[in-house]
Amino acid sequence: MLASMFLSGGWSTLRDPAAVADTAAPVATPIAERIKGLPKDPEQLVRINGAVQVGAGVLLALGRAPRPAALLLAGTLVPTTLAAHPYWTVEDPAERARQRIHFFKNLSMLGGLLIAAADTHGKPSLAYRTRSGTLHATASVADHAHRAAAVTENAAESVRDRLRVGA
Repeated sequence: MLASMFLSGGWSTLRDPAAVADTAAPVATPIAERIKGLPKDPEQLVRINGAVQVGAGVLLALGRAPRPAALLLAGTLVPTTLAAHPYWTVEDPAERARQRIHFFKNLSMLGGLLIAAADTHGKPSLAYRTRSGTLHATASVADHAHRAAAVTENAAESVRDRLRVGA
């Protein structure tokens, strides 16, 4: 469900990037100037943003690489929200209220994406599995060493017993 907004919005932007390029320009252009390799044309930037939203939205909807997909979507949502819903710049009270609602809706979606990015679907995180595996391996090595020492001690005791009986 979370992916649906990105699939719809991204697809719309891919089909008609000119419709949002002017709105996106004040935010997209400074970002493109700071990140090497991005085109400077706002229409190209929104087209890239739309493509990322569709691609990552499909991945999230299908449950394929959901954590990286959610992070990508979060990365596209921040500049999109700042460009499309700057309610603090709007003078008309009704329009300001509408833009504020959209801004906080997007902020809520950002929170959902961050939760999705951190979600391990009930599986322990990689860090936990690494720590747990290290502790398990350490305990296993110590257990094997203890058993080997016990076997060695038993063998030595057996040899001592045989030597005593034969003496």
